[in-house]
Amino acid sequence: MSILHKHINEKFPYDGSQIDPLWAFREFNIKGSSIISWRGPMNIIPENIKDFADIGTEIKSDEMFHIISEFFDCQPANMNIAYLRQRLLILIFYEKLSKLGVLLNRKGDDIYIDGRKLSVCIASCSISSMKIHFALNIRDSGTPVDVETIGLFEIKDNEGNIVFDEDNILEFMSDVIGSYIDELETIHLDITKTKLLGF
Repeated sequence: MSILHKHINEKFPYDGSQIDPLWAFREFNIKGSSIISWRGPMNIIPENIKDFADIGTEIKSDEMFHIISEFFDCQPANMNIAYLRQRLLILIFYEKLSKLGVLLNRKGDDIYIDGRKLSVCIASCSISSMKIHFALNIRDSGTPVDVETIGLFEIKDNEGNIVFDEDNILEFMSDVIGSYIDELETIHLDITKTKLLGF
């Protein structure tokens, strides 16, 4: 399975419409499975909310690092596989942040540091593709007043040092995405060389 990662340097908002199928093709003429990343604010309008548990709530932030994945390798698209791939991405991020000396917790598809919420994530399916949106607060601003949040630029390691700044955040997130692609491609290759039971 081939997966293309493209980072968009231009900042633009996430409003929930980017989770729609074929967004990468319509906006950037990217065909096939892809991962698009960028920075920008988030304010999901009500008609674009995909999680029924979130209906009636605010999902917003002044600036986040966004990752949108779309996969076409499974036909028809499978929601269970979409959520498993969502968790894989989150676990890779969790592992790499832990290696930098950051103490963090995961509850389902949410990442917390010192009890403060760092991320949002959703998986969904269309007839032809599986999609995942994973986003991390850059700073703790513009988030819902009823949720304690934290931004990437506020994270400290176990020695009290600030972990991220403008100079290293893209490199770190690109490493996360690269490792995620490697895992998915390795799984695909492992399937192609595995002898089926009973044969």
